[in-house]
Amino acid sequence: METKKTDKDKLVNGIKTMGISLILMFLGPSLFYVAQNNTEKSLYLPILIIAFIFCILAIYFAFKGLKTIMDSMFK
Repeated sequence: METKKTDKDKLVNGIKTMGISLILMFLGPSLFYVAQNNTEKSLYLPILIIAFIFCILAIYFAFKGLKTIMDSMFK
């Protein structure tokens, strides 16, 4: 009879990925707020673009981290 165990290496990688996602979840909206309050500055557009990229990456890393954690538990 085969026992199902959690793959601890995959679990640690998934948690690290979720940590990256957490950092990006705070960085993206913070940069967006800074960009919106400084619309007259020359760095408005680059900061806004970087903020959107960080927000998209936060969503990507969250899904990737959750998938890795689920794979470590159920495969």
